[in-house]
Amino acid sequence: MKRALISSTLALAALMSAAPAQALTQAEVDAVVERLDVRQRNSGDYKALAYIEQKERGKNDLFYQSVFYRRDADDKLMILFLKPKSEAGKGYLRLDKNLFMYDPTVGKWERRTERERIMGTDSRRQDFDESRLAEEYTAKFIGDEKLGKVAVHHIELKAREGQDVAYPTLQLWVDQETGNLLKRQDLALSGRLMRTTYYPKWKKVFSESKNADVYYPEEIHIFDEVEKGNRTTVAITEVDLRPLSENIFTKAWLESKSR
Repeated sequence: MKRALISSTLALAALMSAAPAQALTQAEVDAVVERLDVRQRNSGDYKALAYIEQKERGKNDLFYQSVFYRRDADDKLMILFLKPKSEAGKGYLRLDKNLFMYDPTVGKWERRTERERIMGTDSRRQDFDESRLAEEYTAKFIGDEKLGKVAVHHIELKAREGQDVAYPTLQLWVDQETGNLLKRQDLALSGRLMRTTYYPKWKKVFSESKNADVYYPEEIHIFDEVEKGNRTTVAITEVDLRPLSENIFTKAWLESKSR
């Protein structure tokens, strides 16, 4: 699996050159963003295995195995870490737009912000949760461009007033043909670039509850633009859309996993 997390340098390097812009109407831009949400959303539950590899300059590589659970209808999310043994039982729970972290070594829950680095990696809650771009941001068309040989829509998102998001400004590059998100950049309020994320592989699985396909990124490559040389790779596998037990989305359930 570690070998599977190593991305093709050529695949990532291909995502960069610009072409002349062609304007989309505001309605068309909004539809592109809404489609990103709809394709990834399930009307029922969602479970997947996630392998996370963290590389930091001057440090040993870290490798985590986790499983995450979603109930999109209620905006619930649970992330449980399984490996390494020293981190097993740790986890995150999102309830009522609040994010909490549990550490079994001290037996305590702590409230976290949307800027929380999941287990100290470059990943955030949003990398595992339901996509809510249309709900949390307003969209602006920047131009039609090229990432390598792929024609894309370049779209800028600004956080809506009152929304608690990790980053107030996003830049998106969306494949014009498939509708897949290929590249994303997260910017701070100052305009400073914080993260660049690539999504080179997408997969779909049929959902009976939705009666349609649900799309998910098989690989997520996150590059830290502040601490250059640091990066995180997330590989998502074994997606299961069958109904989940209600008690999974509780603090008691996560606490029971470390007893």
